[in-house]
Amino acid sequence: MHPIELSTKVIDSGIVDQPLNRVTNEITELADNLAIVESFSHSVVWDTGDGLMCFDASGAGSGQAVVDSIRTWRKAPISTLVYTHGHADHVGGSFAFAKDAEAKGAPKPHVIGHENVDVRIDRYNTTNEWNVRINQRQFGGTRSEMGLSISESLQRFLPKATMRTDESFREQLTINAGGTQVEFHHARGETDDHLWGWIPEKKWIFTGDFVIWNYPNAGNPQKVQRYALEWAQALRKMIDQGPELLLPAHGLPIEGKARIAMVLDDIASSLESLVMQVIDMMNAGESLDAIIHTVKVPQSVLDKPYMRPFYDEPEFVVRNIWRLYGGWWDGAASRLKPAPDAVVAQELAALAGGARKLMNRALEVADSDLRLACHLADLAGWAEPEDGSIHADRAVIYDKRRRAETSLMSKGIFKAAARESEEVVARNTQQN
Repeated sequence: MHPIELSTKVIDSGIVDQPLNRVTNEITELADNLAIVESFSHSVVWDTGDGLMCFDASGAGSGQAVVDSIRTWRKAPISTLVYTHGHADHVGGSFAFAKDAEAKGAPKPHVIGHENVDVRIDRYNTTNEWNVRINQRQFGGTRSEMGLSISESLQRFLPKATMRTDESFREQLTINAGGTQVEFHHARGETDDHLWGWIPEKKWIFTGDFVIWNYPNAGNPQKVQRYALEWAQALRKMIDQGPELLLPAHGLPIEGKARIAMVLDDIASSLESLVMQVIDMMNAGESLDAIIHTVKVPQSVLDKPYMRPFYDEPEFVVRNIWRLYGGWWDGAASRLKPAPDAVVAQELAALAGGARKLMNRALEVADSDLRLACHLADLAGWAEPEDGSIHADRAVIYDKRRRAETSLMSKGIFKAAARESEEVVARNTQQN
């Protein structure tokens, strides 16, 4: 089904009966001289009449397929590549765009992005191994953020040939492309280097990851700070422009001024509500523990097709709001300068009558309280880090926890925990 036809049907009916974040690497024309390649991260392509302008390059594993698809639609040089932000799945495929230009004897695309994009690339290079590792956890051994299977996982988080920006800006940049004015606006949201594009003449808005057809990725537990309130403010500014075609980097394009305004308002309102609830409780002196277990998003909001918590989830956004306004300490005095986990676990195991007692209790409560079961399973595992029997049960509990979750982030981290214990079991088996 054509992506605009599908998005209209889903938004207007509220019924989701097929995938909305499609990864086909196929190109579809959306309007005169405008097309989208639906990939792990999309590339939106505009034929300006003076070369192609592409919003995002997709990831290292999908960039070449994206370029190949573009070439089935237009043969004109790719003159401009816009990074909506510097995440690996948006810039990692840029080497394929450079390669395409080289093969045609044309100049490399002129790369436009916020001034913090290159700072992000430098940070990724400095923390390369860390980022490879957390992506393996986050995506649970299925797909990586770059669009590669984990078995193909790069030793580099970003390819060395990733293109850097040629033109950057701080707050706003306006250019002329093929006689048409194009505006780029900076706003912090999922990242500190995000931009959104706006073509007033055509009423097209390019939102990057400000719209992802999932609950906003404003909480990711393994990544750097996100900015929920500024994200909402950016969406409000987008509404004010009166866009008639919205082009995201994930999910489906959206057509119609009223429909777009409704979607952007729903996302902004939910983020604003979370921020205000958290700040109100912080001002009242509540702990992070109390806030996490009190602040909620109504199920009616989470049921909207573009708000489902299948990637990030509100509980993680709450933690990020606390981190932004309140720092890293959660308010429990014992956790300001804690004893090592293993020391606490060994003491509790001794008091309980052994790590097996803790694990047996974890198994008993797993059907009624998986959160508590995981605490007990961790304590047992830390108390007996090489006990194959303990870790076999810990793996069972975390596999059960993974199946009970909806968000990809939770599923990935809990699956990683199960694998840790499965490795202990394997070592025990080999030794015996």
